[in-house]
Amino acid sequence: MKTRLPTIAIGLAAALACSAPVLSQQVPAPQPAPAPAPSPAAPPAGTPSPAQSTPLPTTTAPGPGPGTNQAPTPPAPEKALPPATPVPPAAGRPPLVANPGDPSDVDEVTLPAKPAAILSGNAKWDQALPSLKDAIAKVEAALGQAGIKAVGKPISVFTRTDDDGFQFEVMVPVEAAPNPRPAGLPDDLRFGATPSGKALRFTHKGSYEGIDQTYETVTAYLDAKGILVQDAFVEEYLTPLGGPSDDALEVNIYALPK
Repeated sequence: MKTRLPTIAIGLAAALACSAPVLSQQVPAPQPAPAPAPSPAAPPAGTPSPAQSTPLPTTTAPGPGPGTNQAPTPPAPEKALPPATPVPPAAGRPPLVANPGDPSDVDEVTLPAKPAAILSGNAKWDQALPSLKDAIAKVEAALGQAGIKAVGKPISVFTRTDDDGFQFEVMVPVEAAPNPRPAGLPDDLRFGATPSGKALRFTHKGSYEGIDQTYETVTAYLDAKGILVQDAFVEEYLTPLGGPSDDALEVNIYALPK
């Protein structure tokens, strides 16, 4: 396998209560008019007014309080939070084989044939990661615009390799191949089936730059067991392809014996 070089403070309203004497329900007898009361002496200069001696807090604004038998006005609701970030398209989709693989072991599995949208391409080895990412993104976008439901993790099938580069087919499993074909799909997008049958599964966890080491393990295992496999290797991306140094990447590599 060719070496690979591939994310309130709320202000409280103050209400000033003014009390007034309550009038008796009995009408009092007429009384002679009282002599006028002497005018009160003016307060000495410099005496502060009541409002000055007991001012309102500067952080509140005066206003009318709730009337009799009137419920207080509830505070205004808080501003709604922005919508949550959308889940990545491939999140939650099942892989080709339900049970997870073990990076320290090899599994013999059976791959099911699933209908898939397929896009072919080719790339140089030093552009492997961006080329595969772009192809997957193109397929995902086309399916979304056409309203076709994707139901599996994206995969790449390496159909031919040499010293200069490789040819590949990117596949995204779908619920069913549409019939008739929706208008507006890219001309180079076709529908077919994912690889199926007996396979050996190797699991790679770590950056795409380090996937070459996993392929060395694959080659050594096949040589030691004397197993002949088909020329096409399959990579299934359990996590989205990020940068070349993204250590959170997890990939299933399938080798199909002849």
